[in-house]
Amino acid sequence: MKKILLILASVIILSSQTMAYEEANYEIVKENKSYEIRKYSDRLVIETNSIQGNAFRKLFNYISGNNEKKEEIKMTVPVTQEIKNGNMTMQFYLPSKFNKDNAPKPSNLEIKILTIESGYYAAIKYSGRSSDKNFLKNKDILEKELKQDKIKILSPPIRASYNSPFTLPMLKRNEVMFRVDL
Repeated sequence: MKKILLILASVIILSSQTMAYEEANYEIVKENKSYEIRKYSDRLVIETNSIQGNAFRKLFNYISGNNEKKEEIKMTVPVTQEIKNGNMTMQFYLPSKFNKDNAPKPSNLEIKILTIESGYYAAIKYSGRSSDKNFLKNKDILEKELKQDKIKILSPPIRASYNSPFTLPMLKRNEVMFRVDL
């Protein structure tokens, strides 16, 4: 019994450690009890669609060295998903040391390097699994709050995940985001 408790405690401690991943930089410009509005600078991402599945694997292969320079790239957060042109896409943010000129070109033609232009984003945080049910519930909450506050939504909802799949659900950080007009 002691051994099981020790293992369980170790798993909880290890999975609750703050990830040492670089996070997309932003400034909080407004917050209330439900959500915050952030101002993001331009960000460089790699993106692929999920039409044929394995979007995460494709992007992970790129940062693992399956790129023109065979360069391994550190993981960053968040990993985002959003619908573009009717298709679900997934994005990994590239570390801030990269720009359009020095980012390794993808070997996989399904991966694109894009710049997400600076702007304002409303975000609501939630823990638990990054399931469709949790996402949609929090999307509805954020959308309702923004409409009540007369803040114009400019984008489809964005799903942002910050933790590894091995993090215990109650310790996970997930977000729903909308690009907004302030």
